Amino acid sequence: MTDKKRIVLSSDHAAIELRQALAQHISDKGFEAVDIGPTTPESTHYPKHGQAAAERVASGDCDLGIILCGTGQGIMMAANKVKGIRCGVCMDTFSARMIREHNNANILSIGARIVGESLATEIVDAFLDAEFEGGRHATRVDMIEA
Repeated sequence: MTDKKRIVLSSDHAAIELRQALAQHISDKGFEAVDIGPTTPESTHYPKHGQAAAERVASGDCDLGIILCGTGQGIMMAANKVKGIRCGVCMDTFSARMIREHNNANILSIGARIVGESLATEIVDAFLDAEFEGGRHATRVDMIEA
């Protein structure tokens, strides 16, 4: 058994290269990257990839998730359909930190056609390094869950 946090990654065809680069970066940071694909560039449907990653997080198999599609929006909507998932799209580091600190987000979504690899890496770092603050924010997260 490992003490490493497990981070599931998934995307559609538009974000394969960025997802793979982020998986390597996450591994280099000492996390266990669980990359569930896809691996080929054929067109694929982002809802099934968002759902698959979300189910890994919701079941407890993975601690957090990072999902990507062209804009980050569609795959985020699919992930948020899974009970217990709080996923936000972030294109900046401040938002990525805040969705963890204030919203206890357990999945980050990124638009691969919007941000480049360097910024995406910074966004992922901000998300993974942040911790939920609890307190008044816990009440609000409880309201979202209800």
